[in-house]
Amino acid sequence: MSNKKKQHKVLVLLGSPRKNGNSAILAREIATGAESVGAAVESLFIQGMDIKACQACWSCQKPDSKGCAIKDDMQEIFPKLIEADSWVIATPVHWFNMSTQTKLWLDRCFALSKYGDNPFNKKIAIAIAYGDVDPYASGAVNAIRSFQDSFRYVGAEIAGVVYGSALERGDMEKNEAVLKAAKKLGKKLAG
Repeated sequence: MSNKKKQHKVLVLLGSPRKNGNSAILAREIATGAESVGAAVESLFIQGMDIKACQACWSCQKPDSKGCAIKDDMQEIFPKLIEADSWVIATPVHWFNMSTQTKLWLDRCFALSKYGDNPFNKKIAIAIAYGDVDPYASGAVNAIRSFQDSFRYVGAEIAGVVYGSALERGDMEKNEAVLKAAKKLGKKLAG
């Protein structure tokens, strides 16, 4: 019998229209921290995927349901979400909350309850970039609260939140304190 520990799997969801934007920089640091303690990391760029809006059909909630009725890239994402031990959700703040791309993905997670026992039993890290110097004035706090409320409702654990001000592309690279906190969060997430 082997005493080999199962490798921790982290799924990173990049919810910015910029593939290498400021929230992606934070996600990269979280991933680096997770990998440094042996986790396997996979990243998905949501903007580049076909994710339709929830149609409120409730098909996914019927007793004999096999999951979401919408045939798009979420059908490939659902198994990855379930298989992962942890999720990293990275988003910029757009109009005082999470990006549209992130919100589309989050709304579609409504169907996850039909994809196995307790599919939200995950550790979740949140990474947020915003343009104002104030997380309240920018709406970052609104995004954080949206994630807290959503994941509290389904019983998921938010392992931590990292956020910082970065208006121009790449500005997050200059915020050493936030980058360090992101890497530390990655270690906690996969530890």
